[in-house]
Amino acid sequence: MWRYAPVLPVRTLHAIASLGEGMTPLVSTRRLNQRLGVRQLWIKDEGQNPTGSIKARGFSCAVSMAVELGIRKAAVTGGGNAASTLAAYAAAAGIKAHVVLTGEARQPDFVVCRAAGAQVEKNGGTPDGWFDMSALYAYRVEGSKTIGYEIAEQMDWRLPDAILCPTGSGAGVIGIWKAFEEMEALGWISGLRPKLVAVQAEGCCPVVRAFEVGAERCEPFENPATLAGGIRVPKPAGDFLILRALRESGGTAVAVSDAEMLDAGVELASLEGIFPSPEGAACVAALQKLLANGVLAAGERIVICNTGSGLKYFEAYSTRFPHRAISEEDKLGGLITPR
Repeated sequence: MWRYAPVLPVRTLHAIASLGEGMTPLVSTRRLNQRLGVRQLWIKDEGQNPTGSIKARGFSCAVSMAVELGIRKAAVTGGGNAASTLAAYAAAAGIKAHVVLTGEARQPDFVVCRAAGAQVEKNGGTPDGWFDMSALYAYRVEGSKTIGYEIAEQMDWRLPDAILCPTGSGAGVIGIWKAFEEMEALGWISGLRPKLVAVQAEGCCPVVRAFEVGAERCEPFENPATLAGGIRVPKPAGDFLILRALRESGGTAVAVSDAEMLDAGVELASLEGIFPSPEGAACVAALQKLLANGVLAAGERIVICNTGSGLKYFEAYSTRFPHRAISEEDKLGGLITPR
């Protein structure tokens, strides 16, 4: 993503903490197109970032700025992807990381955090003297906006008609919209921008509720419950920015169930070989709804942002594939050929 360094805040080359994030594949689908009845659909596969999620972009930028500003201790409170990504980039930059894991954190994320040398807690807040990079920390949004630049470049500067993005804190939607504003100011694109679609879980959809009633801010969502931890955010800090981007783009907000997410994720994997996070899979399920109710048309050019790798969500997907242990008898019977 550092090909876009001139529009990012870091000014000191040696301060950049990079693990090769960005320029993720924009995959044109074929069998999924036929299944959904659309002509042109792409998956922006953020699961191929170094830490397996979209958050690599934001933390690469944020940690780089910390180095440039002389900050040596960074902290984050959040789910597994945020925690493990800060841990990785802090290690790459040679600074300390403190992470507070929230309820949606998974065992692999805990292991990554510890392996990368981060201090790990399961409860608490940011310790005194540590720089908090949680939620919509500004420099994380600056990193996230590079998705918008990449989509434009990868599509030869002809923007799609719609972009579907999983929405928790809203860094993706806010960042993409900011990128388009900047590119228009630079003269790289025309004033015609894609419709942005915020996708949430039925068990936690404050943005959907606020959008539907025309509100400018979200009300806190009570008792949030969804297996998609990345979008389990009951009150986004940047709610007004998310809603503004949706309305200015002529977009919308839609919620899907956890079951619909998992089914859509399995379908995407089986049809295209892309194994998405439940958050990314939620966009596939949402697209089906938007096509069915006429909000999006079959002839439109559509991009889905898959924000993470499904490899981090074995527990969730395993409910779709009951598994039994393989016994020695099975092996001897030829089920598995021993080496």
